[in-house]
Amino acid sequence: MKLPIGFQTSGVSANIKASGKKDVGLIHSSFPLYWAVTSTQNEVRAPFIFRNLSRYATGQAVHGVIVNSGNANCANGDQGVWDNEDFAGSAAHALSYGRVQDMLSASTGIIGHRLPVDKVRACLPALTAGLSDDSDDFAEAILTTDTKTKQVGATLTGGARIVGVAKGSGMVHPNMATMLAFVMTDAAIPQTTLRELWPQLIDRSFNQVTVDGDTSPNDTAMLFSSHQVGANAQEFAEALDEVCQRLAKKIARDGEGATKLMTVNVHNARSSEEARRAARAVARSSLVKAAAHGNDPNWGRILVAVGSANVVFDKGGLHIKIQGTTVYKGTPQTFDAESLSKQMDSEDLIIDIDLAAGVRTGTAWGCDLTAEYVSINADYHT
Repeated sequence: MKLPIGFQTSGVSANIKASGKKDVGLIHSSFPLYWAVTSTQNEVRAPFIFRNLSRYATGQAVHGVIVNSGNANCANGDQGVWDNEDFAGSAAHALSYGRVQDMLSASTGIIGHRLPVDKVRACLPALTAGLSDDSDDFAEAILTTDTKTKQVGATLTGGARIVGVAKGSGMVHPNMATMLAFVMTDAAIPQTTLRELWPQLIDRSFNQVTVDGDTSPNDTAMLFSSHQVGANAQEFAEALDEVCQRLAKKIARDGEGATKLMTVNVHNARSSEEARRAARAVARSSLVKAAAHGNDPNWGRILVAVGSANVVFDKGGLHIKIQGTTVYKGTPQTFDAESLSKQMDSEDLIIDIDLAAGVRTGTAWGCDLTAEYVSINADYHT
């Protein structure tokens, strides 16, 4: 996908992955980049999380980020900290930047294995030489168990562009961003605005994705702006929100072993936060996910998932629909279970829940739970 003005990316193989597939990616700009970041709230965190947040606190611009897949560089003690510093520093040096702080870093993959920094150094000439205005190689280089790359673009009225690239398939659950995501724009939006806006959009998009209920120690979402093209702030915010939500849905659809995207819409909640919480509770329920895979319109599982969400709802007015068919409305409703089961046999499953407690809405995205998910994760390390 063609990148916004001021950005170049690349992706190569450093042979971190045994498969030999691309596993080191680079985002670079010769312009100082305004940026925003959100990171995992898991108490176990990879060293790059702390390093990036420390840099973030200074408010200073950066020139890009180097990313590897196949190795999380997490839980490696002081050695992991130094390896991450070497990882970022080597990239900054290869790009002729005098300060290591000009380059951010991110890693994803297996926990507890030392990052082979020597392999990364060896690939840097090819990585920097391969920089182009296309995001495809980068999008491939950051994948782990993903079955496909995840890229979304948008163009604003004045010509400014937004391009988002993400990876995520398993170990995905709300508590920040639930994967790695990198969004680039040339829209000239003040950094203060970017940093105020970014967490709000994360809450409505990446924090509404759940695949398996597990959060990673490496979850990160970054927003970069080369601020080269004039843009309307409101239009930019709406387009950025749409890009993030589309990426979030791509992650859910590509959940490990998934055969369908499950969209849970909550209506008439007391607050937006409660609407999002209820939607997440249903989307993450293993019982609901298993029923989704079996095309079983078992509304009782949805009902108890809502009841576990610690939200206010009218027990007599609670309304549940599956694929547009009312299955519960204060009491069980009569419906054709066989016909509804056939409708559920689709790549897209939609569940609507009316809490009858207010006027706010929220949406979460998940996927079905399959035997393939168990197989993937049983064999992931060994």
